[in-house]
Amino acid sequence: MPTRRATFLPLLISAAALAQDASRPAQFTQADREAGAKTFRSHCSPCHGMNAEGGRGPNLAQGVFYRGSSDEQLLHNISNGIDGTEMPGLFYSPDRVWQVVAYLRSLSPSETATGDSARGAALFTGKGCAGCHRVAGQGGRTGPDLTLIGSSRSLRHLREAMTDPDADVRERYWQVSAAGGDGKPVRGFLLNQDTYTVQFIDEAGNLRSLAKSGLRGYEVAKKSKMPSFAQLPAAELDDLVAYLNSLRRPGGSR
Repeated sequence: MPTRRATFLPLLISAAALAQDASRPAQFTQADREAGAKTFRSHCSPCHGMNAEGGRGPNLAQGVFYRGSSDEQLLHNISNGIDGTEMPGLFYSPDRVWQVVAYLRSLSPSETATGDSARGAALFTGKGCAGCHRVAGQGGRTGPDLTLIGSSRSLRHLREAMTDPDADVRERYWQVSAAGGDGKPVRGFLLNQDTYTVQFIDEAGNLRSLAKSGLRGYEVAKKSKMPSFAQLPAAELDDLVAYLNSLRRPGGSR
C-alpha cells in the first residue's frame, strides 16, 4: 500500500498543478491585454484580421462567441481548436492563452452600418446575387451561403468582398477550366488535385474526377467568379453592406 500511495501522489499533485495553471486569473491587467494582442496579431490575425474584425475566420470584435462565450470556453477553443472548422489549436501555456482571452474581452464593436438594409435586400435580389448565394435556404449554391454572414464578417470585409472579390478567395472557390480528350471544355470549382487527377464540382453541380493525362488543357484560376460591384453608387454599396450585416444569428451574448 505505501508503494501505491507513493506512486499515485505525484500524479495527484501534477493534476492539481495543471488545474491551477488553467484556472482564470483573478483579474485581467492591461499588461495581459497588451501581451494577448501581440500573440493574437502574430498567430490569429491571418484568419481573424489584425483587429479581430473577421476575414477568413469569424469577426471576434463584437464580443459574441457562438461556440462558447465563457472565459473557460474561450480558453478551451483557443487552446484546442474547434472540430469541424478551420480553427486550429494554439499550443501555448494556459497563462499565455488567457492573455489572448483578455485581449478579446477588451474589444468592443465600433462599426455601424450606415445604409438601409431593406433597400439592400431589394438590390441583392435585383442584382442577381441570389442566383449564386443562399439566404435562409433560398438561392443558388455556387457561392458561399450568406445566411449568417453578418455574425462573422466586419463591414469592411463585406464591402471588400463586393468591390474586390479576388482579394480573398478560398480554395473551395478556385475555378477549374479543362478540355477533355474530345476537346469539349469543362469548368467548375476545385475540390482536390494531385499529380494524376483533379476533382471538382462542375457548373451543373456534378462531382467530376478527371485524369490529367487525358486532358488537352488544364488551368486553375485562383480568382472569384463573382463580378465586382465597385462601380455601384456609394449609397447602393452602403445599402448592400447594411443588408448583409443584418444577416445574423439570433441572440448571442458576451
